[in-house]
Amino acid sequence: MEQKVLVVDQEKCTGCRQCELVCSVYHTGASNPSRSRVRVVKWEHMGIYLPMTCNHCDNAFCVEVCPTKACHREPEKDNRVVIDKKLCIGCRTCIMACPFGQPFFDAGERVTVKCDYCDGDPQCVRFCDVKAISFIDANNSNLARRRESANRLADLLKQAR
Repeated sequence: MEQKVLVVDQEKCTGCRQCELVCSVYHTGASNPSRSRVRVVKWEHMGIYLPMTCNHCDNAFCVEVCPTKACHREPEKDNRVVIDKKLCIGCRTCIMACPFGQPFFDAGERVTVKCDYCDGDPQCVRFCDVKAISFIDANNSNLARRRESANRLADLLKQAR
């Protein structure tokens, strides 16, 4: 099975946050962006909006540090990194380990959550009117450039804290 990834075209994103809304509805049944697995980071003074999701890293720190193995890789499903809510104890170690600001703690369920590609049909892609988010074959995504950009963004976010 070929691996697919979410790719964001920051230049197309308008900051409407529709992706956050549909993600929260799909995963929780409620329109509540604080429970979304995608977060739009806004630098309004620069006019930049960037939907951020899990990168499903090759060397995923979240997987390495999870004490219960709730955070694990699923090779049979696009090799994505997922969190099993039944095993998650809500310790948030995976959150601290991620250099990209993922995953998130869902206070409603008292577990950590992250993008799981909506089981292969990402709702953020389906409902993004400006097509700023796409779900494509990893071989066509220029993965090295994406990761380099994500690393630069992580550095900027750390500096801003």
